[in-house]
Amino acid sequence: MSTSNFNTEFKSLKNVVSPEEWQTRVQLAACYRLIDAYDMTDLIYNHITLKIPGTEHLLINLYGLLYKEITASSLVKIDLDGNILSKPDTDYGINKSGYVIHGAIHQARPDVNCVIHTHTRAGMAVASMACGLMPMTQTSIRFVNHLGYHDFEGPAIDLAERVRLVADLGEHNAMILRNHGLLTCGPDAPQAFNTMYQLEMSCRAQVDAMAAKTELTMPSQDILEKTAHLYQPGTRRPYGVLEWHAMLRLLEAQSHQSHFPRYDS
Repeated sequence: MSTSNFNTEFKSLKNVVSPEEWQTRVQLAACYRLIDAYDMTDLIYNHITLKIPGTEHLLINLYGLLYKEITASSLVKIDLDGNILSKPDTDYGINKSGYVIHGAIHQARPDVNCVIHTHTRAGMAVASMACGLMPMTQTSIRFVNHLGYHDFEGPAIDLAERVRLVADLGEHNAMILRNHGLLTCGPDAPQAFNTMYQLEMSCRAQVDAMAAKTELTMPSQDILEKTAHLYQPGTRRPYGVLEWHAMLRLLEAQSHQSHFPRYDS
């Protein structure tokens, strides 16, 4: 009989950690649940990190849980080098790619507190297209001149790749990892999630349109630039913040129909 401890019932940390860390944990757990709710998960793979305010510490998921199982108390606290500072009593660890990719971005971009990485079907498809993301819908035009590309170097476990990842992301909050998947980041989980949702919807629309094998129309360059400008966080509003309250209401409604523990537990 195996003696491995793959426990998925975790003692609440609400009154153990600081109020700031607890709120960060709740926000990150909600983000994981939303990625699941909008069908952007890949079994137990991928990761989302969120920095604890006032520290250089990150929260990340246990490598082995479904996103719909993740709770505020199940998250692991690590430093920027991937050293585990605290984790639940379980044999589950963390995915090395989580800090190779995410740690590099957090270190290089002090404006970034949240990083999301996915392997969705549509995201991987567009990541494998030579044309990349096409500015064919209002949603995808948001990323015109605001999207990085990083060439595939194999599974992201080589620390030397960090320099190139950061350089390819530049000042953008979204990047396509060629032959791999999608990545978004932002000052908080609500904005990073909204950017990922919009990038994913852009990829799905492109795959659907290209599959129809019909001629596609593209707006003029001046319209592309105008539209992209209007969707930048500092132009009208930071997209994701207003939407976040509705997203939490969605999770609240789903919690009453689920056998999984609440995200904020």
